Amino acid sequence: MEINKTDILAMDTRYRAALINSLAGARQAVLIGTKDASGQTNLAIFNSIIHLGANPALYGFICRPDTVERHTLANIKSTKQYTFNYVSDAYAAKAHQTSARYNANESEFDKVGFTPLYQPHFHAPYVQEAVVQIGLQLQEILPIHLNGTIMVIGSLENIYLPDTLVGSDGFVSLHAQNILACAGLDAYYTTQLINRFAYAKPEKMPTILI
Repeated sequence: MEINKTDILAMDTRYRAALINSLAGARQAVLIGTKDASGQTNLAIFNSIIHLGANPALYGFICRPDTVERHTLANIKSTKQYTFNYVSDAYAAKAHQTSARYNANESEFDKVGFTPLYQPHFHAPYVQEAVVQIGLQLQEILPIHLNGTIMVIGSLENIYLPDTLVGSDGFVSLHAQNILACAGLDAYYTTQLINRFAYAKPEKMPTILI
């Protein structure tokens, strides 16, 4: 089948959103924890995390246009700190429920059943049930004028995860803890390692790392 740009523009809005979003494939499911200046916590699922570089260590994520209330974005703008939290597949339903449109004075932590966890000298809450917890400091907000979305860029301030997930070469084996991934707006997956390969060079096919 062929779907061209004219077809895409003519689609029902929800059908088009499901098609284009899911076509991008499975991506890391991230629970973003924030807290406003008055202490109201917020937790929301995103699947748009982007690795921007390791030195300095930067991650980005995409927010939808702020034409309506975006509690996560508002809190990040206000306090400059937020957390990324990776949970296992056992928490898929709870993670998905954080996408519901709760009021600003309602905490998804309370409504869904996740536990806020605080670390010293950091304003934003982590998710206690998460296998991996990352604290970020806001560095830049970039508006994307083509569609009104917003890229939020933060520096990694701290990382909390089990020692057993980090290999001798620094590789983090997220698959070992069945870390949740998602595609589209409602499909959730776990990932399975196929192989790790040695650094690719032009003169030969890569060897498998043991």
